[in-house]
Formats: sequence, C-alpha cells, structure tokens
Amino acid sequence: MKEKEKMVAGLDYNPFDAELSCDRICAKTLCQTYNQISPKEFETRKKYIKKIFGKVGEHPFIEPNFFCDYGYNIEIGDNFYANHNLVILDCTKVKMGNNVWIGPNCGIYTATHPLNSEERISGIESAKPITIGNNVWIGGNVCILPGVSIGDNTVIGAGSVVNKDIPSNVLAVGNPCRPIKSVD
Repeated sequence: MKEKEKMVAGLDYNPFDAELSCDRICAKTLCQTYNQISPKEFETRKKYIKKIFGKVGEHPFIEPNFFCDYGYNIEIGDNFYANHNLVILDCTKVKMGNNVWIGPNCGIYTATHPLNSEERISGIESAKPITIGNNVWIGGNVCILPGVSIGDNTVIGAGSVVNKDIPSNVLAVGNPCRPIKSVD
C-alpha cells in the first residue's frame, strides 16, 4: 500500500514520502497564489478554490490567507465562507456541509502524532477525518482536532478547542468544547 493510501485511510504513514511531499508543495503553491489574488477578482478566487479542494459546492468564499496540506481531501458544500487565516491540515478527509461559516484564525487538524517520543521522532504519523454538518457557524480562533464530528445547525463559540464530537442543534463553547444549550 502506498503512503498516500495509508494516509487517506487513517493508517500510520510516512509524511516524508516523495509523492506526499510533492502533493504538499503543489497545494502550498496553489495556496500562495490564491492568497495573492486581488480581492476584486471573485471568479479567479473561485477557480483557485476549485483547483485546491477535492469537492466544492456553489458560492465558496475564503478570505486570504488560507493554508492547507493537500487540498484534495477537503470537501465543502454550498455557501461556504471562511474568514482570514484558516488552516486545514487535511491528511485525510475534511467534509463540510452547506452554509458553513468559519471565523478568523481557525484551525482544522486531521493530523495526529504518537505520544511516545521514540515513535514520534521516527516521523510516522496518522490522521483522523473531520466532519462538519450543514448550517454550522464556527467562531474565531477555534481549533478542531482530529476525528471530530460537528452536527447540523450548531454554533461553536470563539476560542473553543473541539476535541470530541458535538451534536446537532447546540451552542458549544470552551476548552474543551462542550454543549451549553440547545438552539433552534
């Protein structure tokens, strides 16, 4: 099995593999170009989002600066909006539904590393997918960790660290993030 196949499957893999290194350089080059496109050039920005991401719905909008590792593992639905400085470490799938809004300075991280120092310094890592439902609002400075799912119609409060699944129809806040009330 190739390292890329292991990575996408959530198995241990070597991120320094030649194919994965090339894929990251390609994605980071596309992000660098995207981040330099004039704010007036909406259609050019949309074309680059479609080049970077694996699947893109209608009306995507991402404020620069945006960074990702691979891009092809990211899927977004219709009416996606991300404010400045979104970072997505997409070593495996990151799926976001329709009408997802993300505040500034957010991180969505699928990559995970061994806790054992000897294993960690070997360079081997793994990844766990992240799923974000429809009609989700993520406040500024939110960190979403590997393996998390966020349900439909949910609001994640600013500054939260999401390390466990969050159900649908709630306001969730804190570090660690937890639901504090239902929302309609």
